[in-house]
Amino acid sequence: MRAVGYIRVSTQEQAREGISLEAQEDKIRKYADLHNLNLIQVIRDEGKSGKDLNREGIQKIIALCKKKEIDHLIVYKMDRLTRRTLDLLTLVEEVFKPNNVQFHSITERVDTSTAQGKFFLTIIGAMAQMERDLVSERTREALRYKISRGEPVGSPPLGYQVNGKGWEKLEGELKTVNFIKALKRKRLSLRQIANRLNEAGISTKRGGKWYAGTVRYILRNGRYKKRKRAVSV
Repeated sequence: MRAVGYIRVSTQEQAREGISLEAQEDKIRKYADLHNLNLIQVIRDEGKSGKDLNREGIQKIIALCKKKEIDHLIVYKMDRLTRRTLDLLTLVEEVFKPNNVQFHSITERVDTSTAQGKFFLTIIGAMAQMERDLVSERTREALRYKISRGEPVGSPPLGYQVNGKGWEKLEGELKTVNFIKALKRKRLSLRQIANRLNEAGISTKRGGKWYAGTVRYILRNGRYKKRKRAVSV
C-alpha cells in the first residue's frame, strides 16, 4: 500500500493561518500510520499558489501515478492539492482513477475508495472553488472602489511614485520617457531603443535592463501621451 503525501503552503497563508509545511507533514505521517499505509515520501510545494496545477510537486505526483508507483495520495486539506474544482475533478477522473490511486484528505475525511467519499470530494471541491471566486470578487470590488475615488491602483509606472493617495511625478524618470519617445520619432526599432538605454546606463523602474517589450509598454502607456517635449540624455 504505497502512499505519498503532498503538502503546500503559500507565504501569505502560512502567516495568516499557521498551516505550516511541518504541521501538514506531521498530520499526514500520523494518518498513514493509523491506516497502515506505507508512506514512501512527502512531496512539497513551498510558496506556491493552489490556483492551478503548474507546480513542480503536483507534476511529480501526476508522473508517479501514471507510472503506477503509488497507490494512495494523502493531503492534510483539500485546498492544499488545488483550489479549482475543474483541476480537482481532472486529477480524480484522469489521473487517480485510471491508475487506481486512492485520494485521502485528512481534514474533510475524504476517501475515494468509497462512493460516499467520491461524492463528498465533488462537493468539497466546489466549495473550495467558490471560496476562491469570492476572494477574487472582493478584490475586484476593492479595486473598483479605489479607482472611483481616483486612488492609484497597482505599482506606479516609470516617472511616478506613490504619495499618499495619489501618484507624484519624478521628473528624472520622466526624462527617460521623453528620451524613449525621441528615439522612436527617429524611427529606431524597439530593440534599438532598448540597446541605447542600456548603453547609456539607464535602468528600468525596478533597476533592471531594457528590452523591446519594456520599451513597448512605455510607448503604449496612455499616462505619457501628453508629454511631448523631447529631452536629450
